[in-house]
Amino acid sequence: MSATIAYLQDSQALDQLHDLFDAQRRAYAANPMPQAAQRQQWLKALRDVLSDERHALINAISQDFSHRSADETLFAELMPSLHGIHYASKHLKGWMKPSRRAVGIAFQPASAKVIYQPLGVVGVIVPWNYPLYLAIGPLVGALAAGNRVMLKLSESTPATGQLLKALLAKIFPEDLVCVVLGEAEVGMAFSKLRFDHLLFTGATSIGKHVMRAAAEHLTPVTLELGGKSPAIVSADVPLKDAAERIAFGKCLNAGQTCVAPDYVLVPEDRVEGFVEAYSKAVHGFYPTLADNPDYTAIINERQQARLNAYVKDATDKGATLIALYDQGQARRMAHSLLLNVSDEMTVMQDEIFGPVLPIVPYRGIDQAFTYINQRPRPLALYYFGYNKGEQNRVLHETHSGGVCLNDTLLHVAQDDMPFGGIGPSGMGHYHGHEGFLTFSKAKGVLVKQRLNAAKLIYPPYGKSIQKLIQKLFVR
Repeated sequence: MSATIAYLQDSQALDQLHDLFDAQRRAYAANPMPQAAQRQQWLKALRDVLSDERHALINAISQDFSHRSADETLFAELMPSLHGIHYASKHLKGWMKPSRRAVGIAFQPASAKVIYQPLGVVGVIVPWNYPLYLAIGPLVGALAAGNRVMLKLSESTPATGQLLKALLAKIFPEDLVCVVLGEAEVGMAFSKLRFDHLLFTGATSIGKHVMRAAAEHLTPVTLELGGKSPAIVSADVPLKDAAERIAFGKCLNAGQTCVAPDYVLVPEDRVEGFVEAYSKAVHGFYPTLADNPDYTAIINERQQARLNAYVKDATDKGATLIALYDQGQARRMAHSLLLNVSDEMTVMQDEIFGPVLPIVPYRGIDQAFTYINQRPRPLALYYFGYNKGEQNRVLHETHSGGVCLNDTLLHVAQDDMPFGGIGPSGMGHYHGHEGFLTFSKAKGVLVKQRLNAAKLIYPPYGKSIQKLIQKLFVR
């Protein structure tokens, strides 16, 4: 493709982007408070198309990855998407009801309530690692709240983007829901639109650019950024239990998950035993990599080269590599462990996002807490141990976006819990009721009728108001 043709296509994409945004703004102005029945109809249409086209979606995602486990796509993308739609539909009318609030005696007679109003046009920037679930999850919350939605799909998942664009166009007009495709320039322009709310999921480094662009219009943002999520193996948990559950969280999607365990803190006298138990667990999941339909590939060659560079940097600086397989197959990268890691290694500075797991030894749980708390706050934290006192210490003495005790990943799939990061791992929440609230304006309303007792505090002021204030003053 010549540079001139590419420039023309990008220019046309940018013009179309602004046209779509303007159309959604007009549509919102024409229907600023959709009724519950209409919103539930939108959610039903979305549920039906995802269910009916699940095989096409599985195939498109696999095409983008060169190979993605069909079962992983089914239970990690389609199932939570459909469950999220069902949950929102079931609770929508309750969420939409105005909530009554108390009015102080000094302001009577009056009533107060909070109404939940759609924000308007919501932008969602979708990453490549879970291109369906991380598009549908925010879309469900935004539609439940009565908004118009623009989805920007990643250029790294073109097949999924094209299919989702076609499927959503079958059930929604573009002034209600639309999918935007395009390279980095289109994504940058997308983040600069005057959205009423912008949700971004992706790398912390890119999240800073998104927030900077949104600040131009004071657009509120929800950022889901990931980071280095630790797992703690306690001094007395059975290693088989911990290793198996950590291995599941690290192996799913070949580690390309924002809440995947990024490194493991293991008591120094249990490291050898953990390595053995972890290796056994991984081989139990995947006896071989060659042509294994359950093992997902790295999304593209650029990401694979990044992971290989992390491993080389670590081994060059003294880390010990434990390869769990002789070699990978194409982009099905062989799973590996790293021992003797240090802070100077890139693998211990950046989110790994792949099938490489560093092991950090510790002496005493206090040292493990200190290690975590001295670093940027992660999106998730995992603790493995059955001592309830130590479990409570984990919850109270560390900070993270979310926690699993004796499991990994699955807190994200709970529709009745908020999901979100903290500090460098993000800001804001969505999923379930929190998603509805994120994409709504909670508007406080004070209601008075004919009787106006507030006249008692109108000027001109005098002794009567001073006496009134003394009676009503709260000490």
